[in-house]
Amino acid sequence: MDTPSERFDLLLVGTGQATATLIAGLPDDTRVAVIEGGAVGGTCVNTGCTPTKTLVASARVAQLARRADTYGVTTTDVGDVGGVGNVGVDFAAAMARMNEIRHGSRDGLTRFLAEKPNVTLVRGWARFVGPKTVRVGERTIQAQRIVLNVGARAVEPPIPGLDDVPWLDNARILDLERLPEHLVVIGASYIALELGQVFRRFGARVTAIEAAPRVLGREDEDVAAAVREILEREGIRFEVGAGVARVAPAGDGVAVHLDDGREIVGSHLLVATGRRPNSDRLDLHHAGVVTDERGYVTVDDHTRTSAAGVYAVGDVNGRGAFTHTSVHDAQVLLDQLRSEWSDGGSETPTPRTIGERDTVYALFTDPPLGRVGLNEAQAVAAGHRVLRAVKPMRTISRAKEMGETQGFVKVLVDADSDRFLGAAVLGVSGDEVVGLFALAMSAGLTTESFRRVVLPHPTVGELMPWVLDGLAPLG
Repeated sequence: MDTPSERFDLLLVGTGQATATLIAGLPDDTRVAVIEGGAVGGTCVNTGCTPTKTLVASARVAQLARRADTYGVTTTDVGDVGGVGNVGVDFAAAMARMNEIRHGSRDGLTRFLAEKPNVTLVRGWARFVGPKTVRVGERTIQAQRIVLNVGARAVEPPIPGLDDVPWLDNARILDLERLPEHLVVIGASYIALELGQVFRRFGARVTAIEAAPRVLGREDEDVAAAVREILEREGIRFEVGAGVARVAPAGDGVAVHLDDGREIVGSHLLVATGRRPNSDRLDLHHAGVVTDERGYVTVDDHTRTSAAGVYAVGDVNGRGAFTHTSVHDAQVLLDQLRSEWSDGGSETPTPRTIGERDTVYALFTDPPLGRVGLNEAQAVAAGHRVLRAVKPMRTISRAKEMGETQGFVKVLVDADSDRFLGAAVLGVSGDEVVGLFALAMSAGLTTESFRRVVLPHPTVGELMPWVLDGLAPLG
């Protein structure tokens, strides 16, 4: 006999960061069901931002300690504890710190859901069995509106022999109990470079293999080359333009055989070749939800899918791959719902849309890369007459005072409108400083207006208006 359906006003599938944003913005009398088959908090809390940036912080401290003498600070030789030079790294302690922080974030979100009287948390994997109807184990749940927030997972590339070796992805590498002696990374994009630098600073040898002709293929060549040079100075070895033919066990480690016949043997293998949406786990055809050729749920600028009353937010909709875009998706959806619930009076604000936001993100290597807007190739392809200005970090006083002079700032401007097209800030505080350009772009500021802003001295940010003195036609 079928179990009667449980009915709610809103059903949220997944507990990524958009979920808490949505729940906090809904009326208190909205009856909400939240379904989660994995760890509460999704990628960001469990295997993404929170744990990896915690490790980045530990690795940065280790690197600063190695450079202590340049600041007039001496350190004591700690012996061969692990690490590079005269600095020891207690890998177990660093991982314990990471786990304490990520588990605390997960537990905090779990408590938030449990303490909301209008929220029912259902543990298990959801699949559609009809329009606006899902099944979780033996439970059938229906809702007026359903929001998909199921995220993405690491791609498992079709590399011969991969099933025969204990390879790591971005999640499993966080469960290591001992420091790799030699970490071989397949891939040289954002996740690969961040984790590669972390483990190099912890004391592992690191080799990154990339089939493309350069690292960070989405970035301008000068930006990608500068990031690679910074990491090479720390001892990371790169093999670019190198395809992987197969992998195989090699004693206690893994052998990576390249297309050119060479072999690279490591103690551990990290595969970081991209992400894929978790839409394939939902039986979306039962709900009439359409996906694109890559599996991303197709949405409009208000997060609405092809099925009435069904929305998709976060990584699964392919409109952003970051926590901040997921949260913004939730804000866009809340605006849409409030618009539908309102009487259309003058007090109702214009809903936000996905299409109005500029692309903004950061690569959290050290120093970090902050990026907003278009890169050079995109700006030219869009038909802009591009002005470009570049300022090395070594010319910025605060960077010199901090002893952090690697990298540069690059700004792109439309010659006709005098508005910003994009910016790249590779250097100390680049992940924060890029926000100045993101704000200027969102507000539609011209460079003339931007130059009028007075910023505190001495900071890296204060020099951003002065970067514009170097504007010249691209090429």
